[in-house]
Amino acid sequence: MQTIGVIGAGQMGSGIAQTIAQHGLKVLLTDRELAIAEESRAGIERALGKLVSRDKIAPAEAEATMGRITAVANVEPMAEAAMIIEAATEKEEIKQAIFEDAGKVLADEAILASNTSSIPITRMANWSPDPGRFIGLHFFNPVPVMGLIEVIPGLATNQDVTDRTMAFAHQLGKEVVLSQDEPGFVVNRILLPMINEAVFVLGQSTASIEDIDLGCRLGLNHPMGPLQLADFVGLDTCLDILRVIYRTTRDSKYRPAPLLVKYVEAGWLGRKSGRGFYDYSGDAPVPTR
Repeated sequence: MQTIGVIGAGQMGSGIAQTIAQHGLKVLLTDRELAIAEESRAGIERALGKLVSRDKIAPAEAEATMGRITAVANVEPMAEAAMIIEAATEKEEIKQAIFEDAGKVLADEAILASNTSSIPITRMANWSPDPGRFIGLHFFNPVPVMGLIEVIPGLATNQDVTDRTMAFAHQLGKEVVLSQDEPGFVVNRILLPMINEAVFVLGQSTASIEDIDLGCRLGLNHPMGPLQLADFVGLDTCLDILRVIYRTTRDSKYRPAPLLVKYVEAGWLGRKSGRGFYDYSGDAPVPTR
């Protein structure tokens, strides 16, 4: 693979583009407006600049990485891509439109991949021109730092597509978990119920935000507590994933906690909005309740 298309220039798409370019591949990055993709590219340049200032990478490496990333206005230039990766928000109607659009330029042997964290791959494959060349490729945030990718073939995915996708993930220096196409795949199937239960515990006033997170950090030896992690992921993203798993399984254990729904309705989405379970307006985060 020499050229990769990335559709969606938000936090995940930017991280995916940076990681791919740092590993020597050309990236075509787009979003609904060219200005969004250009700002994403500028953000990647700032992130690489910080790495240079900390002596994590050489200036020449940063310059070479930026030279491999091109912001494009639409998907048409991606006709040359060996893989097109969708990295849009976790809304099925948005993803469907992207896959139908990308399918019009997808090269004959190219792979169409989704960075979805929960939506069934087999269902989304029906929105592509060839379900045999459609696959799940789930990166973790922040992409340049996290060492894991989940690869999820759908029911119709060809074995050679799975093999090529796994080889691509390894080419990016990542460890790979191969998951069947089940709701939430592996990591989120385990993680989101834990976060959701922490919100239930908070909503029932069993313990404070500080004590819930402290208990899980020290009692479970986790690097951060579940409520802090939810803020980092984005409370809206957590809610979207839980809703997908709940709708797919109809299992009540995935029912979103009412407090989580309330926070999202209030626009308290975590770090990206400045407030979630913690308030990020000051020098250090403080619990909101």
